[in-house]
Amino acid sequence: MSSHTEPNETVQPWGRVDEDGTVFVREDAQWREVGQYPDATAEEALAYFERKFTDLADKVTLLEQRSKRGGATASELTHAVRQLRGDVVGAAAVGDLAKLDRRLEALADTLKDASAQEAAASREAVVEAAREREAIVETVEALAAQDPQKTQWKTTTQQLNHAFAQWQDHQQNGPRLPKNEAQALWKRFRNARTTIERHRREYFAELDDAHRAARDAKTRLVERAEALAPKGEDGIPAYRNLLDEWKASGRAGKRVDDSLWARFKAAGDALYGARAERDATEAAESLPKIAAKKELLERAQAVAEEADLGKARALLTQIQREWDEIGRIFGREQERPLEDGIRRVEAALRTREDADWKANDPRTKARANDMTQQLEDAITKLEEEIAAAKAAGNASEAAKLEEALAARKAWLGALGG
Repeated sequence: MSSHTEPNETVQPWGRVDEDGTVFVREDAQWREVGQYPDATAEEALAYFERKFTDLADKVTLLEQRSKRGGATASELTHAVRQLRGDVVGAAAVGDLAKLDRRLEALADTLKDASAQEAAASREAVVEAAREREAIVETVEALAAQDPQKTQWKTTTQQLNHAFAQWQDHQQNGPRLPKNEAQALWKRFRNARTTIERHRREYFAELDDAHRAARDAKTRLVERAEALAPKGEDGIPAYRNLLDEWKASGRAGKRVDDSLWARFKAAGDALYGARAERDATEAAESLPKIAAKKELLERAQAVAEEADLGKARALLTQIQREWDEIGRIFGREQERPLEDGIRRVEAALRTREDADWKANDPRTKARANDMTQQLEDAITKLEEEIAAAKAAGNASEAAKLEEALAARKAWLGALGG
């Protein structure tokens, strides 16, 4: 560095140009050469390097404004300050470079605390990110630990895809984890995902086998059901057995099941259709039978009105014979009310016959006559005892005997004595 000036030099407060066009900048008491600006006047040369200083000063001012305005992190600003100080120190520019450096140093000092806070927050963010990524791994490991036979694979696949999307988002937008920790977590995630995918492949391979077996079994059942068509209604019992086998044959997949079931059901509908046709025919044939039996029920009302039991029995027997000749009626709901009606007529006549038999049975009459004689003897004896009690003046005894006498007379009246 040169500390003196020469004749014919152009000197400004922070710079000078010697007679050969070399430009110097003043730093404290020393002058430092910053370059040359050939083919120009001294003023033009100084102005060129002063503009370079102005550019540096503008950059310093911009950094100061950014630190006040916010939006950039302290670490980003600190890095920018460090780079700019490198540009300022020894810069090929004319101006108060020392002042610019002091401004940058002051700015760096103000950023130290903020940088420390940011670093602490960054470390905490890394710890939190590690916890969150650990939670994602544990979720996938829990899915991998499920029993493949009990797993809802649609839901599990959605959960796995969601977990992988979370993982990718963490990698792209979250804090950067230490390499070893990140690799260990990814290894666990990858292994769990591989296990899930293996379980899924194995499960659906087994399911495909089961579907094939069910498809083959149901195809054979359809063929057997369709072969029953010539039997018509008589094929229904065999079809019901096939239906039991169908229910036990397992699932073949929705589309296959629906297609095979449509054929199987159509075969059954044909059999039941034959029964329906027969039922319709029998129902039509039963209409005159219903009318005939209703007419017989009206005639049967005379059975109850006939006082002579023998004639009543003969009339009912004739009606029963005609009833049986008409035959069965199709449909329990049609036949039962008619059968109940004739049964009531039969029961009513039987009740009358039972009562008549009991009234006219010789053994019953003999027992009644014997009881009448006993009651008459008891009444005579009680009358004598009552007379004796009254004669003796025993009124209470006579009253008791009179009660017993009244009871005996009531029994005798019931026997028709």
